[in-house]
Amino acid sequence: MRWLGPTPPLRTERHYGSRLLTCFAERPSGLNALLAGAVARRPDAEALVCGAARRSYGAVDAEVGRLAAGLADLGLSKGDRVALLLANSAEFVLAFLAVIRLGAIVVPLNVREGPRELAFVLADCGAKALLYDDVLAVSLPPRADTPALLHRLPVAGAERPDALARLYAAVARPPDVVAEEDVAAILYTSGTTGRPKGAMLTHLGIVHAAMIYEAAMGLGPEDRSVVSVPLSHVTGLTAGIALMLRVAGALIVMPAFKADAFLALAATERMTHTVMVPTMYNLCLLSPAFAEVDLSAWRIGGYGGAPMPAASIDRLAARLPGLSLFNAYGSTETTGPVVLMPPDESRARTTQVGCAVPSAHVLVMDEAGRELPPGEAGEIWLKSANVVPGYWRNPEATADAFVEGYWRSGDIGMRDAQGFITLLDRAKDLVNRGGFKIFSVEVENVLAAHESVVEAAVVARPCPVLGERVHAFVVANGDFVDSDALRRHAAAQLADYKVPETITFLSEPLPRNAGGKVLKRDLRRLFAE
Repeated sequence: MRWLGPTPPLRTERHYGSRLLTCFAERPSGLNALLAGAVARRPDAEALVCGAARRSYGAVDAEVGRLAAGLADLGLSKGDRVALLLANSAEFVLAFLAVIRLGAIVVPLNVREGPRELAFVLADCGAKALLYDDVLAVSLPPRADTPALLHRLPVAGAERPDALARLYAAVARPPDVVAEEDVAAILYTSGTTGRPKGAMLTHLGIVHAAMIYEAAMGLGPEDRSVVSVPLSHVTGLTAGIALMLRVAGALIVMPAFKADAFLALAATERMTHTVMVPTMYNLCLLSPAFAEVDLSAWRIGGYGGAPMPAASIDRLAARLPGLSLFNAYGSTETTGPVVLMPPDESRARTTQVGCAVPSAHVLVMDEAGRELPPGEAGEIWLKSANVVPGYWRNPEATADAFVEGYWRSGDIGMRDAQGFITLLDRAKDLVNRGGFKIFSVEVENVLAAHESVVEAAVVARPCPVLGERVHAFVVANGDFVDSDALRRHAAAQLADYKVPETITFLSEPLPRNAGGKVLKRDLRRLFAE
């Protein structure tokens, strides 16, 4: 694929026992090396911005060292799991890097989870310590549900000058020695298909993910990235924290995404880079501030989790002709992107997600485990140095999801003759209408192209005659639009059996997980109710 930066040299290496992986030949040894490299190159450069607080790389390094020493004084050491229940903040970044400095394993938690969900994750990973924002204390599970959790450490409110002060030691701790294959973080899957599983992100995988972003997007030390997606999610960790460490750029943390506030921050901080989901771009386009603020520094925009409507790409191009858009396809299990769309192809290939990055291998397989030729639909299998080795203490799930180093994504897609990948659906989201298989993504793309639609999602509606029928959930932008108008719009582009027979209009955004993917189980529940 055509990257904006040079492709680092590649070579085949053996990792995780028997996996043969295509790796970058020259790379940092892990996250501690990423931070050390940035400090050595640019100690006085701005590294971390959140609200009014600004920190240089030297200051970040000093605070991380003192916090790591304080955690070590509590008895935490290499390999221990330390959970973070912190919203987007400078404290999250500092705590994440301090745990990594110990050689311990970070377990980021979703701040929206309740006591039951948190109890499961904390017990499953065997967390020894939890750092949490004190305003989230009501979400903590009973102590009896987490017997391995020895330390519950409140952080006194995001961005207070003394928020982490009581945990700091007087003398900073140097980084512990970690191996590339050591687990750096355990990220629990969203549970869209069952109980959450802990994907083990290694130093090797995180470094490769950061280097893929760096080379593909042509990023460097002068770049300034605003992160408004959750830092507790894989995108925030790799396309935010790890990427800016790799290029020694500035990470600007936004506590929560609001379109007007995001645009104001992007203008004030001279943002050059961000990664969001398409809905966030669409909300920016709907904001009056989009036409008013100075976004001239913005040159790289990554997105994923859903297709970007052609109309949105056109509007972004008209306002920001220097903006390069990258569709990135990956997941928690891939740590970072394994498929990227070259920016000069984004407009022409809005229904595709891109082609494999040079370090990745993509297969389209049938149910019998045989590779399919171009143009035929099957399950997408992914192999790369940034694919995780498996799930934390879950050999059954690992054996089911991984085959010879390939991760079975559960996504149905196909590859064309040029190697570009089209995502058609999740295997479980196919609509079977009287024997006709309907890919919900195809219908959603058509609905999203309507000028009055902000976002749309399709699910199967049970039918005693045909088995299933097509039902759509639609969020409109405030302009008048009714079911008949949308159905006529869809009928002009789709076969008649694919046109939604019923439509529900929502006043709130579609329910999504931390990665921006629509939670169709919630929509099915809503429909049933």
